[in-house]
Amino acid sequence: QVQLVESGGGVVQAGGSLKLACAATGRTVSDSHMGWFRQAPGKQRTFVAVISRSGSNTYYTDSVRGRFTISRDNAKNTVYLQMNGLNAEDTAVYYCATSKVEAGIWVADSWGQGTQVTVSS
Repeated sequence: QVQLVESGGGVVQAGGSLKLACAATGRTVSDSHMGWFRQAPGKQRTFVAVISRSGSNTYYTDSVRGRFTISRDNAKNTVYLQMNGLNAEDTAVYYCATSKVEAGIWVADSWGQGTQVTVSS
């Protein structure tokens, strides 16, 4: 069974950057589509970005496209989320997950414990 451990969250000023990491054990990240999701206070968990099993394709939710970049290091079995141009709406707990498509949307199979990102204005 895969275990996912996120790191890299913190407090950053609006306009700043953070890079999240998700270290996987129990499964190689290249065996799964790997995604990032987030949950803001009082809201549902939503899709942010995903990188395909092959690493050839990436997908982003509209609000982060052009600001966030998902990537993968197979040698480290780790998935990353580089976040630039952060704003208050990006404040959330960010979760790494193995992912799949159901009914045309990206959903998660297995979750990490999450890492808090807080953007101060």
